[in-house]
Amino acid sequence: MEYSSRQNTILAHARTKGRVGVEELASAYNLTPQTIRRDLNELCQRGLLARVHGGAVPANSVSNFGYADRRELASEQKRRIGLAAASLIPDNCSLIINIGTTTEQVARSLYDRENLLVITNNINVINILSGSVKKELILAGGTVRQSDGGIVGVAAVDFIRQFKVDYAIIGASALDEDGAVLDFDNREVSVARTIIDNARKVILVSDSSKFERTAPMRICDISSIDYFVTDQAPPPRFQQACKRDNVDVRITTLPGPADIIEGAEKQNEPKRTFETENV
Repeated sequence: MEYSSRQNTILAHARTKGRVGVEELASAYNLTPQTIRRDLNELCQRGLLARVHGGAVPANSVSNFGYADRRELASEQKRRIGLAAASLIPDNCSLIINIGTTTEQVARSLYDRENLLVITNNINVINILSGSVKKELILAGGTVRQSDGGIVGVAAVDFIRQFKVDYAIIGASALDEDGAVLDFDNREVSVARTIIDNARKVILVSDSSKFERTAPMRICDISSIDYFVTDQAPPPRFQQACKRDNVDVRITTLPGPADIIEGAEKQNEPKRTFETENV
């Protein structure tokens, strides 16, 4: 496979530095960010790079990107998403929190809330909420995936089927512009689908970098989601899918209140507003 001279140089920089950024490459080559993104996407499609927020890393440095490293990617955006999602959850309710670095930020933002029943297949969520008052914490049983503390497999699915909760908090490894919510691990996908099926309202939390990634397994379509909380306006096609399926899209801003995409609130449910803290 032949690559352009620029793509070869970009690949060499990524392997040397561990990461390349769209803006810095655009400045270095005096090109538009769109041109650089096309280069990165082509290298990703060939399995040489993997997209992360604002750039790319060598593909051989990620296995769905290291979990500890993913915590550091877009960490401020994830923190704000966590605050925004938590504002949708009232006291005195039940919820399930799935695996993910962004879902963990939701858990952090719920620490001081009262009278919550929290079920999770994420050991990290239990650690985050341990010691918080007036909560009942339930950890799913099953196979522990040691790379991230997630509990997956048939036993986890069967355990979650016992419950019917008010809210589910789920994440995704990738989002397709047609509205597909995607992940890598079929065991995790099975758990996520079960969580969705056993919740009255589903909140998807994901930063905008997930639109730059691909994953092979479909968790669900956006029509299965009630709220989508993110840090930037989604691509137009995704916005159209959300409007079509009446998904309430919450966009955190830096600084200031969250925006709500017009027409996205669920039918017969009042539009709710919240504010993120200023920095």
